[in-house]
Parts: sequence; C-alpha cells; structure tokens
Amino acid sequence: MISKHPVSSDPSRREFLRTGTVAAAAAALPLRGMGFHNSVDDTLKVGLIGCGGRGTGAAFNALRADSATKLVAMGDAFADRVESSLSGLQGNAGIAAQVDVPPERRFSGFDAYKQVIEASDVVLLATPPHFRPLHVEAAVEAGRHLFVEKPVAVDGPGIRRMMEACRKAADKGLSLVSGLCYRYQFAKQETVKRIHDGAIGDLVSLQCSYNTGGLWHRGRKPAWSEMEYQVRNWLYFNWLSGDHITEQHIHSLDKVLWAMGDQTPTRVTSSGGRISRIDDKYGDIYDHFNTVYQWKNGVKAFSSCRQIISASSDVSDFAHGTKGTAQIQSHRIEGENAWRWRGDGPDDMYQNEHDVLFRSIREGSAINNGDYMCKSTMMAIAARMSAYTGKSLSWDEAMASQEDLTPTAYAWGDAPTVRIPRPGVTPFV
Repeated sequence: MISKHPVSSDPSRREFLRTGTVAAAAAALPLRGMGFHNSVDDTLKVGLIGCGGRGTGAAFNALRADSATKLVAMGDAFADRVESSLSGLQGNAGIAAQVDVPPERRFSGFDAYKQVIEASDVVLLATPPHFRPLHVEAAVEAGRHLFVEKPVAVDGPGIRRMMEACRKAADKGLSLVSGLCYRYQFAKQETVKRIHDGAIGDLVSLQCSYNTGGLWHRGRKPAWSEMEYQVRNWLYFNWLSGDHITEQHIHSLDKVLWAMGDQTPTRVTSSGGRISRIDDKYGDIYDHFNTVYQWKNGVKAFSSCRQIISASSDVSDFAHGTKGTAQIQSHRIEGENAWRWRGDGPDDMYQNEHDVLFRSIREGSAINNGDYMCKSTMMAIAARMSAYTGKSLSWDEAMASQEDLTPTAYAWGDAPTVRIPRPGVTPFV
C-alpha cells in the first residue's frame, strides 16, 4: 500500500527512497502478509521506549517522516524522563499536532515497554543498550515494526537473542531499521560504493578513531537506590552500556564492517584501561581502547577510541587500498581515482533512516537491518572482552561467549557489583 501522505517533501530524498539505493542502505526482504497498522484509518501509531535525548530525537524524526503518524505512547524507567521528553516534543510547532500522549499512555518502570508496545504500530527503542534484546523480542512477538537504536546488546547471549529476534522479524514481514545512521547518509553511501567498485583498488588495511572528551553524568541523590543510580548513569556501567567502545565507537566499527562488505573479522586483539576516569562515579568502564581486527584475507583494521576530558579529539575512518585511500568520514578519495563528495540538498542521516522505515511500511516492502547491526555490535563486544581479559580472541570464541551481564532482578534496590576489569586476571567466559 502506498499512502497518500508524503514521507518527505524533499525531491532528492524521495528519489533515494524510490531507487535501488534503499537496498544498499538496508537489506530488502519480501513481505509476507504484513498489515501495516491496527488503526481504523491509515494513521500509524508510534510508541517511544527510552525518553532521553536520543529517543526524543528519534520520535521527532519519526513524526516528520510521515504526516499520518501520531506519537501515542511513551515509556521510560523514570516518569520524569517521560515528562521531559513529552514537553520538548509538544513544544515543537512542526510536529506538535501529531503528539497525542495523554497521562494514561505515559508509562514508567522496568515493565513500561509492555504497555507502549501494546498501544503502538511502530516502536522506537532508545533505552540503555542492555534492554535492547528484551524489548526487540517483545515487539517482534507482538508484530510491531521497529526503529532500533545502536548498539543492540552488551554481551554474547544478548547478541544471539537479537539475531534470533531479527530472523523472526523477517519471517513476519516486519520492518526493522537500525540506528547505525551513517548507513543512511547519502555521502557515505556513495563513498563506500566507490570502495566496493574498486576506486582504491584492493583493500590493504583500515583504520578508525573515535577519540572524544567526556560525556554527561547525572550525579547521585540520597533517595536513589543503587539500581536507580546506575540506570540513571548507565553510560558508566558495563552491564547497561557495554562500555563506550560498544555504545559510541560502534559507529566507527560499523563503517569498517561496511567497507569490508559486512564480512566479520576472524580475530580480535585489544587493549585498554582507565587512566583518566578513575573516580568511583565512572563505574567499571574503561576510558580508552586500541584494537586490531584481522580478516581471513589478511586485511587488518586498526581501531582507537577514548573518552578523556581535555585530550584532543579525532573522529575519522580510512580505507587504504592498492590504488589510493578513502577517507570515509570526510567523503573523499585520494590516489588514482581522486574524488570528493559534492552532493547538494539535505542529507540528514537521522531523518533519512526514518523516511526509509515509514516508506517501507506504507509500501508493504519490509526492510531488515538485523544482520549488520548485530555484527557491528559484536565487533565492539569482542574487542571489549579482549581488552578486559588480555586475551586475543577468534570471532568464533567471541560469538560463543557465555558471559551474561543480566542482573539477578530488575528492581529498585541492589544493582550489579562494580568490579574493574583487570587484563590477565579477569577471565574470559
């Protein structure tokens, strides 16, 4: 079904959605009897789970993507986050008329996801990454289309759950779009296409960096339990975020995987530690990682990431070949086939991914980004496990890991014990 409601008013974006470029951005799958919504009219009911800054931004993009969408339900572990997000969305004149979330459809607590899924046709997931497998499984079981923020798990068991949930989504003809937004930026699509077409010759090596300063910390209040403190400051606890190599550097690793044709490495060797963020408030995560990924064909990728206040920043990705070098982040090629992206018009990758998601639902042509979003997440998890334990890991070993970071209970009381990983001492499980 093609809706009478436009997905986007921008011609370049419409052209992108009409052409085969969609296949390059996301794996198109045949539809098996998908009903695109449950409403009596053609309004798509959108639900948001995870009401922080990223979730609020995703809701804005979703409503902009299709004029016949309505945000009807919101959920978060904390009621104040729901209210803050809702206030921001209601205050945006461009989408305010599409926001319809009365008090009875505002949910909080660890089980909030259940009520949001029940009320929605399309679910946006932007909670701390630990909860992603649980929420995707529930949404797929209920037959809901999904926008799934990165990363999609924090451990091996979580990745395996996600892979199975993504397979079930495909079998049900559900659209599942990943928050690995660079895959939806036109400039990067063209850059990577040229790499695949041989513009830099045969790939020899890759390198990527995601070196930044510090991020937010919400402090601690006396009334908070340890569990509330950790969930509110989820960035700094491995069981919630997967460490910053998983939560943030995944973007760089996904570009490396993309350049490699989504073929996973065969071995991962990483080191890292805490040399700046050593205060207890930073939980159990590291502040820097350096990783070498090796593929079966001998290609290696050299990866660096850190979050250290007042240190220099660098976010860049390079693919080195026998005929030149592609600067993926800055969209240029140097060498025999020199080139630079000079596209005109809007190229908002955050908006593009939602435009594609809602177009796929309207047209009854499901897309599923499950394969690469699971692989990229696992690249990060494998490196973290290697650095934490001091062991070089094969891909198969990493994928078979039994380390399950799930707490004994989701309740506002005790939380997982904080233990700083020590290479050579922390075991690989």
